[in-house]
Amino acid sequence: MRYLVFLLYFGAVLPSYAQKLSEMDAAYLATLKAVVDYKLNDKENLETIEKLRQDKKFNEKLQKKIDSLSNEKSKSRSDKRIYDILKASGKKIYNELN
Repeated sequence: MRYLVFLLYFGAVLPSYAQKLSEMDAAYLATLKAVVDYKLNDKENLETIEKLRQDKKFNEKLQKKIDSLSNEKSKSRSDKRIYDILKASGKKIYNELN
């Protein structure tokens, strides 16, 4: 009986824990995007960023790299590493701002 109660408790806790982790991952990514968007307009970098935005060759290379990524649930090894880098960066910024 104790084993059944434990399984029921563990089964109820695990999905909510996984959901909480997923929500935090989303918060880290949203924080990262907001800060990047904000810093793209930083006066110190604005001129250089505008030059890159106008650079056709740079934009073609960048688009080719982005096109190699996937937003599907099952990610390639490279996609997974990039996603993990983004989450870790977002987490660092999120914690720094708090």
